Amino acid sequence: MESEIRIGIVGGSGLYHMDGLTDVEEVAVETPFGAPSDSFRTGTLEGRRVAFLARHGRGHTISPSELNYRANIYAFKKLGVERILSASAVGSLKEEHQPLDIILPDQFVDRTKARASTFFGDGLVAHISFGDPVCSDLAGVVASAAAETGVPLKNGGAYLCMEGPQFSTKAESELYRSWGLDVIGMTGLQEAKLAREAEICYTTMALVTDYDCWHPDHDAVTVADIISNLQKNSRNAQALIRASVRRMSDPRACGCEHALRHALITDPAMVPAETRERLSLLIGKYL
Repeated sequence: MESEIRIGIVGGSGLYHMDGLTDVEEVAVETPFGAPSDSFRTGTLEGRRVAFLARHGRGHTISPSELNYRANIYAFKKLGVERILSASAVGSLKEEHQPLDIILPDQFVDRTKARASTFFGDGLVAHISFGDPVCSDLAGVVASAAAETGVPLKNGGAYLCMEGPQFSTKAESELYRSWGLDVIGMTGLQEAKLAREAEICYTTMALVTDYDCWHPDHDAVTVADIISNLQKNSRNAQALIRASVRRMSDPRACGCEHALRHALITDPAMVPAETRERLSLLIGKYL
């Protein structure tokens, strides 16, 4: 049995714990960017050591705009995590993506306005490659897990990440549909950006709870309907996560672990000591 924690799991709306996790310990992690959303629940899942984090905190107390994305991802890195499986609730922008569907997005569009989306700055500039924003190898593991478990999964699609916490206007929803986008959510993009900067593989399972407000039947959807869909999707997501964890093998061969190799632009002699110290976990092997 593996003793080191290399797999991280982020539970979104409706997924506040991980079934099947044994030998559980609560671990509080300090970061230079403040406190993560909650303490981590570390334990054994399918014979692998994993760290689980409730994105919005247990009890869902943190809104998408208030989330400390940098602290969450940095804490995973500090724990030794190399791969992150995320689950997030989304609305559908296409008729064919029905409530209870699970989408595995391979692209994002950013419509956020007020969030820290990078570890860098303060005298150290880095430009990572982000044309393919999720790890295709890790996404392939999840797709294979879906085939194994029989959980319906649509592989590929574009995720619109909005600021929130309000949902879209109908005009906005129709605009996003005209762009050909698939789903809309509030959390996935910052995690993907920061995971890439931290050289962690990342993919997210987008759990469709309802149609966005463009749909003629949208107003007939109740909060009870959405909660019911969240619970059903949560069970499917947990089955996918367990099967994915079983299928993971080491070492990684995707290239995510070298994402910063050619991204650091600043002359090393010009990097402030405080910045160098704060980011040593991420850049120590390069500077």
